[in-house]
Amino acid sequence: MSDLHGARAAQPVRVLLADDEEMIRHGVRLILRHAEDIDVVAEAANGAEAVELAARNQVDVALVDIRMPVLDGLAAIEQLVRLDPKPQVVMLTTFGDEENVTRALQAGASGFLLKDEGPQELISAVRAAAAGDAVLSPGVTGHVVKRMLQGGGRIGGGTGAGGPDQRLAALTDREREVLAMLGQGLSNLDIGSRLEIGLGTVKTHVGRILDKTGTQSRVQAALLAHQSGLAG
Repeated sequence: MSDLHGARAAQPVRVLLADDEEMIRHGVRLILRHAEDIDVVAEAANGAEAVELAARNQVDVALVDIRMPVLDGLAAIEQLVRLDPKPQVVMLTTFGDEENVTRALQAGASGFLLKDEGPQELISAVRAAAAGDAVLSPGVTGHVVKRMLQGGGRIGGGTGAGGPDQRLAALTDREREVLAMLGQGLSNLDIGSRLEIGLGTVKTHVGRILDKTGTQSRVQAALLAHQSGLAG
């Protein structure tokens, strides 16, 4: 069976689509229907509706456009990441949205995906987000990371305070290893392979890293790894 039609043993990934352009939602929905392990359970035409539907439907992944009426994507992301349980938020963007991408990642988005990516890339991105991995479109990742690092200051919200060294002080040696690998862009599966530990253990380490450093996503944690010099 091909990747496009591959199914996981677990329950299907529950997805919310949020975009004010009906044609975009229609196209994304048609693509995701090809994946047996993904289920589009809600669609929103604005940010306020997206937050309401995400809470009501307990979605796993929210694909969110930035430019939407009533409540824009940036404000919606800030509310989505505060839901319990919170969905993994992937921003749907264009090359011209670099500044907004930066702000979305700082707000806690799990990553970003260009709207002109191919069907398989979209399906893979949803699966990666649901698994807790970062979703970063290669076409603009370098520019966004550079912009965020040049901006200085603290990355992300949460309880972390102070500079990078202070935020890493509570981490164990193993957690520092995992953080360094997040900074290198490795997936949970790759990290587990390198450290010879199970996927569940990797996810536990990542969760503790986020809690201890006050970062809201592995993207923010990866940027912190760069700021601190852990990523090399």
